[in-house]
Amino acid sequence: MHPIFASRNGLVLYLAAWGALALLLAGLLRLQGDLDFKQAIELAGPLALVYAFVCLTPWYACRTLPLGRTSNTKIVLNHFGASVFASALWIGAARVVGYLLDLDPRSLEMPLLMAVGFFLYGLSIALHYTWLAIEASRDAVVQAREAELRALKAQVNPHFLFNSLNSIAALASTDPARAREMCIHLSGFLRQTLGLGEKASISWGEEVQLARTYLDVEQIRFGKRLRVEIHMDEGCAACQVPPLVLQPLIENAVKHGIASLVDGGTIRVDCVILQDTMRVSVENSFDPESPSPRSSGLGIRNVRSRLETRFGSAGALNVNAENSVFRAQMSLPYRKMN
Repeated sequence: MHPIFASRNGLVLYLAAWGALALLLAGLLRLQGDLDFKQAIELAGPLALVYAFVCLTPWYACRTLPLGRTSNTKIVLNHFGASVFASALWIGAARVVGYLLDLDPRSLEMPLLMAVGFFLYGLSIALHYTWLAIEASRDAVVQAREAELRALKAQVNPHFLFNSLNSIAALASTDPARAREMCIHLSGFLRQTLGLGEKASISWGEEVQLARTYLDVEQIRFGKRLRVEIHMDEGCAACQVPPLVLQPLIENAVKHGIASLVDGGTIRVDCVILQDTMRVSVENSFDPESPSPRSSGLGIRNVRSRLETRFGSAGALNVNAENSVFRAQMSLPYRKMN
């Protein structure tokens, strides 16, 4: 089915455009022939309505004969033949309408009608090829964006796994029992993340639960040195988010914040809804004298890239460090899960 029929508004606008063409045709018939304006309108109106639907047929031919993949000769011959046939239908319709209106056949200006019919059908072919080119361009952009999102998402687990294995290696020689327990929690976390499969979105509630599972892994290593506070506005849990956008931020908070403090510290997660935007803040204390690659860390770059690729200017991640507190602030559109 032609896509014009998928939208009532689109169909109405299309027919309105043909109404304007009918007025132009009536003006031509009035100027070139012996018809008064009323007769010209009565003839042009039905002709335009019939031809409006005839000029939708190039959609199917243009898809069958794509530019760049079909020889120019084949394209020209097929569309020329279709234009001649459509023009013949147009002339036949003019004769029928003229007969019903009891008009003198000599007043119908057949050469003019033939030229107009041929031109309008050719214009329709050109517009359909333009339409298909725009659709192909949009599809290419969407596919490129989806491929980038898949590549960015694929970076998350290996990066996290690398950091976790380093933590387990550090514990293995000093506390084998805790290292084993950490391996068990890590296995549970990886099982959960693998369960996400190819999901493009999950609820914020699920995302927070994944982050808590990750924190269970790190709690084995840091014990009471790691404290967590999570506060959410009502409704945040239902928000639709890309999988694994919170965990890398918390991972950075643990690795570059809590791990650098002798007494540990608190990771605070605040989530609020402001109009149509959900804003998330992840804060943690850090040792300003401890060198840290926080501003250029892979986890932060990954989350920022995923948000910008998925939501454009509506998705952002900003970071700043002040008074020994590091803060990552994420914003994205508030859309409820279906």
